[in-house]
Amino acid sequence: MGKLVPQDPNDELASVLLEKIKAEKRKLSIKENPLPLIENKETPFGIPQSWEWVRLGEVINYNGAQKISSGDLPDDAWILDLEDIEKNTSKILNRAHFKDKKSKSTKAEFKKGNVLYGKLRPYLNKVVVADEDGYCTTEIVPLSIYTDIDPYYLMYTLKRPDFLEYINSKTYGTKMPRLGTEDARKSLLPLPPLTEQKRIVSKVDELMVLCDKLEARRQKKQELQSKLNSAALDRMLSAENQEEFEQYWQRICENFDLLYDNPENVGKLKQAILQLAVQGKLVEQNPEDEPASVLIEKIEMEKKKLLNEGKIQKAKNSQAVDVEEIPYNIPNGWLWIRFGNIAPHIEAGWSPMCEKRPKEGEEWGVLKISAVSWNVFNPSENKALPSNLNPRPEYEVKPNDFLMSRANTSELVGKSVIVEETTPKLMISDKVLRLFFSSFASHKFYNLFNNSQTARFYYAKEASGTSSSMKNISREVIYNMPVPLPPLNEQKRIVEKVEQLMGLCDELEAKLRKSREDSEKLMEMVVRGLLEGAVAEI
Repeated sequence: MGKLVPQDPNDELASVLLEKIKAEKRKLSIKENPLPLIENKETPFGIPQSWEWVRLGEVINYNGAQKISSGDLPDDAWILDLEDIEKNTSKILNRAHFKDKKSKSTKAEFKKGNVLYGKLRPYLNKVVVADEDGYCTTEIVPLSIYTDIDPYYLMYTLKRPDFLEYINSKTYGTKMPRLGTEDARKSLLPLPPLTEQKRIVSKVDELMVLCDKLEARRQKKQELQSKLNSAALDRMLSAENQEEFEQYWQRICENFDLLYDNPENVGKLKQAILQLAVQGKLVEQNPEDEPASVLIEKIEMEKKKLLNEGKIQKAKNSQAVDVEEIPYNIPNGWLWIRFGNIAPHIEAGWSPMCEKRPKEGEEWGVLKISAVSWNVFNPSENKALPSNLNPRPEYEVKPNDFLMSRANTSELVGKSVIVEETTPKLMISDKVLRLFFSSFASHKFYNLFNNSQTARFYYAKEASGTSSSMKNISREVIYNMPVPLPPLNEQKRIVEKVEQLMGLCDELEAKLRKSREDSEKLMEMVVRGLLEGAVAEI
């Protein structure tokens, strides 16, 4: 746009520079396909009188680099892959030599000063100036510059928003989108006089250093804030008595604006709320509540009745929870028991070979584990049952079901959800478990516990599988997990309180994200105003 640095009337005009480039191309006998003249309606913005709009192919040799077979490469040759260039920043992340990566693909030779442009997935904005000779894969195009064009100016102008918009409209291919040579050559380039190009590069470099410092300061502040938030929550969670707990909670309240002015920290607050809930610190105990010692007797009587009626199978006698297994102290009136005491029956579903698409209309579908992995049931995460297979209605998902993933990544294995609403004709898979609870236990309370830090630590320790990307937990592991048993009325009060607080957290997170978006939009407006000369002062 020419708004970043002032124009100098003594600069040689870009039109003169263009004539020099044409003369150089004639001297080199460069033969290229002719490019169409630029129409006024094509230009995305106005430029100073000393500048010229040109097509990229007029001023650089696009994709004209010599191709080299791998057999002709020296061992010490620098081989640049697209993945070696950092997205957006134009930084080279890795410098490998041919002897270290014996790839067999054809390479393109480039020279120091060439601009290396990533034509594969060009929206990644991978452009860099070569600081030494080397070779690159054919995913990268070496742009050979003719006379009087600064390579760093070319690099920056290939990263401008209107150019990215243009290439996004011209890329072809779905899995590996790329930019064609002729479409690249036809793209527009605002060309200033050479001395102004250099002034622009110098100013951009100066501003980028400032931006890097601001970003580093922001990250440092965010890291410090995250540490303070974690420390405050950890102290509160580890409080040994109510007085100490209230003291730490008061400190958080007094510094709430400092600790929670970015949405990422709200997730930690939600996790802390869950942990406080299952530790009995979120609501007051009521001495008139029926104690857990009486409640467990009712649960065991109910279990015997279900066994006699054949509605559940007899499980191994669960052992009492040892002192060494107890992860934290619980209030008077609570008990530590095994999960199997209050969830005596677990069933797995069915995993036939399904279509690679969600079910439609009246089709049957089978849940994917992603349907139960993120704290809220997502019925759209399913695969359609092929029409040649008969459904198994006994595995159909019902409202109020307690569903859990028995196989998932190490971070998500054992995560559970309560089904609030669901789509008809959805079945659980063999990687999704359905737990049946005693009528004397709140399955909503145990969903809170099952997603708390305590349960997460337990599953991480007990899950089997060598790969962190796929861990498994058995029914026995679930049955044996130590869980707290509060009075039933207190379970219900805890669930109600957590739902109330989670709603407030969601509102807080939404406000913080909106505030961040508004700040980013304001920054964009200020930058745009500066570029357009609309902002005189801030």
